[in-house]
Amino acid sequence: MDEARQTALAAETPSGKGAADENFPVGSLLLPKRLRPHVARYYAFARAIDDVADDADASAEQKIARLDRFAAAIAGQPTPPGYDKAARLGRQTLDPLSIPHAHALDLISAFRQDAVKTRYADWAELIDYCNRSACPVGRFLLDLHGEDRAGYSASDALCNALQVINHLQDCGDDRAALDRIYLPQDWMAEAGATNEDLDGAALSPGLRRAVDRCLDATQELLAHAWTLPAQLKSRRLAWESAVILQIADDLVARLRRQDPLATRVELSKPEKLWAAVRGIARTF
Repeated sequence: MDEARQTALAAETPSGKGAADENFPVGSLLLPKRLRPHVARYYAFARAIDDVADDADASAEQKIARLDRFAAAIAGQPTPPGYDKAARLGRQTLDPLSIPHAHALDLISAFRQDAVKTRYADWAELIDYCNRSACPVGRFLLDLHGEDRAGYSASDALCNALQVINHLQDCGDDRAALDRIYLPQDWMAEAGATNEDLDGAALSPGLRRAVDRCLDATQELLAHAWTLPAQLKSRRLAWESAVILQIADDLVARLRRQDPLATRVELSKPEKLWAAVRGIARTF
């Protein structure tokens, strides 16, 4: 490997994705202005380590080595250049606000798993992954706002649902780029679907059944997650969570009607705005 490539693999490999590319608002104007820099710092860190895990040109060993350096930087340990996003998150947000490092380290644990694991035997195994790849985000936001940790349960349900929705949207791309399949293998087998079905231009009947079963389970998560806004002391965070919940509901409905292999299943900006209005209205 040439020196330039070694340098590139030393830290980040940006995908070019940003907050504007996400399904859901990241640090929107609904959140208190004083907290938005902390949210942006956390998102920048999460985006960086996610991109490491999704680097198709790096080996599993290289990915894990880089992720380990991000973990060291969170703890304030010396690291090579390129890990500033982690160091700043620890130094400027987690430590001064007494927010647990676990909300960052659990993400790293999940993305380390992404480096070596490409199949999920069942729903429970997938949720174990989501508990580390998604739930820390919601828990970080609750702690940042000084909310009661009793809200973790509903927040976890929301974050897990969002993660599964993203997996379903990206099921074809994940298979093509990384041979990574998040659909539970047992549900696929019971539905008569194979991994090779994901290589097609459209969902097979069996794959459609497996996707719908994931959507059924996701709706159950969202039903519990809708208890979150009423638990929150921060009206702004309650509004933000309600907006995200309504967008999630709308995406689940759209994924039932549309084929994520044939087209990108997403909401337009006007549709997201309408979802935001409807979500906030549900908090009154």
